[in-house]
Amino acid sequence: MEKLFGQFDPELLEQLARILRDNDLGELTLEDGDKKLTIKGKKPAPMGMPPVCPPAAPQEDAPTAPAAVSGTWVKAPLVGTYYAAPSPESEPFVTVGKRVKKGDVLMIIESMKLMNEVLCEQEGTVAEILVQNGDAVEFDQPILRIE
Repeated sequence: MEKLFGQFDPELLEQLARILRDNDLGELTLEDGDKKLTIKGKKPAPMGMPPVCPPAAPQEDAPTAPAAVSGTWVKAPLVGTYYAAPSPESEPFVTVGKRVKKGDVLMIIESMKLMNEVLCEQEGTVAEILVQNGDAVEFDQPILRIE
């Protein structure tokens, strides 16, 4: 067996094995310049992941619809950019408190340079709008609530 990193210290190997076991790692890789030593444990390493990952910071998710609120949520039918009005100079299609009826335009979602009008599917009053003009929206993301 070729010796990387000079002589192997049995105590060092035991410490590395303990690190693998105690942290439930699949493998541990040590590098010194162009020399590399990988120690594999019993558990396979995750595909495409480094053997040791720092804790991930929580990510801000898209707003989600609260479960206990009455009314119907209008969600983004596709990924794109939300526009509240047909042009920057125009009034918004809807505002909080505005009465809407079936067939009214509620918003535009621009996706791949296509402007997609989102139409109202029920009669009611706009109770809440969760996004701002120009915000990026995800598929099925709640945009506004109609009561």
